[in-house]
Amino acid sequence: MIKSVSVKNYILIDELTLNFDKGFNVFTGETGAGKSIIIGAIDVALGAKVTKDVIKTGTDKAFIELVISLDDVFDTSSLIENGIEIFDNELVISKEITQTSARSRINGVMVTQDFVKEIREKVLDIHTQHQSYNYVQQKNHIVLLDDFAPVSHRENVVLFKEKYNKYLSLNKKNDELKNLVSTVQQQEDFLKFQIKEIEDAQIDDINECENLEKELDILSNVEKLKELSYSSYWALYGEDANVVDALGTVKSNISKLSSMDDCISPLEEDFITAYETIKEVASQLRDYSDSKENDNERMDYICERLSLLEKIKRKYGNTLEEVYNTYEKLCNELSSIEVSQDELIELEKEIKAVEIELSDLSLVISSSRKELAAVLSAAVTEKLECLELPKSKFEIEIQPCDMNERGVDRVEFMISTNVSEDVKPLAKTASGGEISRVMLAIKSIFAQADKTNTVIFDEIDTGISGKASQSVADEISNLAKSHQIILITHQPIIAAKASSHFYVRKEQADVTKVNVYNLDFENKVKAIALLSAGDINEESTAFAKKLLGV
Repeated sequence: MIKSVSVKNYILIDELTLNFDKGFNVFTGETGAGKSIIIGAIDVALGAKVTKDVIKTGTDKAFIELVISLDDVFDTSSLIENGIEIFDNELVISKEITQTSARSRINGVMVTQDFVKEIREKVLDIHTQHQSYNYVQQKNHIVLLDDFAPVSHRENVVLFKEKYNKYLSLNKKNDELKNLVSTVQQQEDFLKFQIKEIEDAQIDDINECENLEKELDILSNVEKLKELSYSSYWALYGEDANVVDALGTVKSNISKLSSMDDCISPLEEDFITAYETIKEVASQLRDYSDSKENDNERMDYICERLSLLEKIKRKYGNTLEEVYNTYEKLCNELSSIEVSQDELIELEKEIKAVEIELSDLSLVISSSRKELAAVLSAAVTEKLECLELPKSKFEIEIQPCDMNERGVDRVEFMISTNVSEDVKPLAKTASGGEISRVMLAIKSIFAQADKTNTVIFDEIDTGISGKASQSVADEISNLAKSHQIILITHQPIIAAKASSHFYVRKEQADVTKVNVYNLDFENKVKAIALLSAGDINEESTAFAKKLLGV
C-alpha cells in the first residue's frame, strides 16, 4: 500500500506530504481544484510519461516521492537482482523532473522507467478518465482468471508451466546438440578431405622432391651431358691415337721392364689396374652417352609432380616429412571424433512425450477456464447491474493461441455497456466513468485473488446518483476491507464511507496554489455538507452527519 506521497514544485503544488490510510482514502474539492494533480503525481512517480511542463513556474525541477509498504507475499527477487536493498519492508520510489531529464530511484538506486512500471504492476491499479492498468491490459486477463480459479486448476497451471519450461529447455538442448552434430560433421568431413588429399598425392618417399629435382636437372641438360660423356669416351677409346691405345703401349713396355727387373713388378700391377679402370670408364661413358635421350613426357610428369608436392607442402608442412607427420595427426584426430546420433534420437523422443503431456494438460486447463469464464461473466454482469449499468454484458472470451507457459488460450475481457451493441474488448470500452465502474465490479469479484493491494479511482461516480451511488459506496467500502482505496469523488454518499478524507483547495493570491488538507471529523462533516448541497447550512450539515452515522 502507499503510505505517503511527497510532492514539491509539481504543477501548482509548492510542497506537500500526505499520509494515507490502509483502507479507504477519499479526495474531495471543487471542480478544477487540483484533485487529479495528486493522482497524476502518483502516476508519474510510478512510471507514467512526463514532460518538463509539470515543473512549477519559477522553479528548476519537480520532485515526487512515494513510500510504499510491501506485504509479506510481495516477490522481491527483481529488486534484489537490481541491487536494491529493502528496509522495514518498504520501498521509497522517487522521481526528479528537470528541464532536460527525468530520473527514477527506488531506495536510492537509479532505475529505468520500465523497471518502475514492472514494480507498479505488482502494487497498484490506477483507473482514471484516461488510463487503466492491470485489469484493462489483455495480457493480465488470463492471470486474473487463473488466480480466481479453484486450487486444482491453479495447480494444473503451475504444472503446465513447469512442463512447458522443461519443453523449452529440451528444445534448446536439442538445437544445441543438432548444431554440435552439424559442426562435428563438418569437422569430420574436412578432416576426411584433408586426409584424402594427402593420400591421393601417394607420397612414399620423404626425399622424393629432392630426387625429382635432380632428375629434372639431368633431363633439362641431356644434350650437354650426352655431348660431354661421348666426347670423353671418344678421347679415351675412339680416336686413332686414343688414350687407351697409348696406355696399351705403356702397359706392354712396363711388362717388358718387369720381366727384366723384378722391382718394376709392383708398378706393373698398379698400372694394369689403372689401365683396366680407364677402359671401364670409357665403356661406361659410352653407355651413359647412349642412354641419354630427350624425354619431354618424363619432364612434364616431374614438373606436375613437383607442383603437386609443393601444393601439399604449402598446406600441410614445409617438407614431405612434416606432411607425413600432419597426415598421422589428422588420422588420429579423425578417429577421436565421436558423433552420437543416439543421444539426439532419445532427446527427440523425450520432447515428443512432453508435447503429448502438454497437449493433454492444455485441454484440461482450457476446459476448466471456459467453465470458470461462464461463471465469472455472469457474476460481473450481475455486479454491473448494481452499479447502474443494468444493460451491460460482460463476457470472458477464450480463443486458441500458440502454446505459451500458461497453455494454449488467449483470454480477453469483453463488455458492452449499451444494449444495442455487441461486446468489445474491455480496453476499448467507451467512457472513463463506465470503465471505472467496470473496474470496480471486476475488482470486487477478484479481490481475494488479486495480488495488487492499492486501487486508485479517479471520479468513479461520474454519471451516477441515488441508488447507484449508494451501491458504489457500499462496493468500495467492502473492497477497502482487503485493499487500500484512493478515490476522487463528488458524491457525499461515497465520501462518507472513507476512513481518511482529504480536501483539495485551489488558492489564488499573487500566484495560484493547490493545497490539500487532511480533515478531522468536524471538517469532514463540513466537506460532506458542501458536497451534498453546495453550501454548509443546518440542513446539509445534518445530512452529512447522518451519512457519517452520527
